[in-house]
Amino acid sequence: MPTAATRRPSHPTRTARGRSRLIAGCVAVTALLGLTACGTASGALRSPSASAPSPGDTPQQPTGTGAATIAPTSGSDAADGSGPSAPAVTPRSKTPAAPAAQTKTTPEQPSADGAPSSPAAPAAPSSPAAPPAHTGPGKVIGSTASGGRTVALTFDDGPGPATGQILDLLAQYHVKATFCEIGQNAAANPALVKRVLAEGHRLCDHSLDHPQPFEKLPHDKAVHEITSARDMIVQAGGPGTQVSWFRAPGGGFNADNEHITASLGMSSLGWSVDPRDWSRPGVPAIVSTVQSQLKPGGVILMHDGGGDRSQTVAALKQLLPWLVAQGYTFDLPAA
Repeated sequence: MPTAATRRPSHPTRTARGRSRLIAGCVAVTALLGLTACGTASGALRSPSASAPSPGDTPQQPTGTGAATIAPTSGSDAADGSGPSAPAVTPRSKTPAAPAAQTKTTPEQPSADGAPSSPAAPAAPSSPAAPPAHTGPGKVIGSTASGGRTVALTFDDGPGPATGQILDLLAQYHVKATFCEIGQNAAANPALVKRVLAEGHRLCDHSLDHPQPFEKLPHDKAVHEITSARDMIVQAGGPGTQVSWFRAPGGGFNADNEHITASLGMSSLGWSVDPRDWSRPGVPAIVSTVQSQLKPGGVILMHDGGGDRSQTVAALKQLLPWLVAQGYTFDLPAA
């Protein structure tokens, strides 16, 4: 008991000290809690996708445009689009839109002749001999010179073995036709070229060696094909030979070869009736196609070279008297 009485006086002192320490500790805890609460509020403002900051989120607290780069690395942002990645997408998609619109506008500026140029057009000025803008298919002739109830007969790919037979038939009906000759064939058969001219027919350039697709040829190659063929035909025909037209193989006309043709003093010659006699579909098919497709002022495409033309000769034996019976007169293509 005395011992207990002795210890009791010291208890209030320890209790007071303990209370002081407790109060100090509470103050410290309160301050700490306040700081923590502020930190949490700040973190919430910076990162709406997170309820509390964590060490791993520290590098992902971007400001300004940096959010566009960092945000995609966060799985939560990418999943719901509510984090920084969502606003970052809009400026990225819009940023290239402005130059794209400017780029698209540039090729659509009118060219010198008022026609819109294509994106490939800027390459044209690199060649001094490049043609002007294409003015349309109206430059390719597909009608007779006189119009009315007239028809123009044209024969491609010769001269060849069938040329003499066709000339014989034309002479019987006093028909003047146009022969579109391949340069190499003209050089190999100069006697036939001279006969064509002597009997009053006209000549047309049909390229050097009939490459296709002709419209895909580079400019220099097209110049060579057209110019060389014309020179060979003129040489085969002799002094004074005139070549008035150029017919592109397969009808492969474009602005370039039309320009080349015009620069050589020739017109681009097309057609309005094509019985595809070169494919040898049969004499009845050739005849019926011509009869069904022909309109007054038409230009008929047939062949005197390039292979077996016996069907063409046989069809011509039927077509010539039919044309006369239908009241057609024979003319040359327009120039």
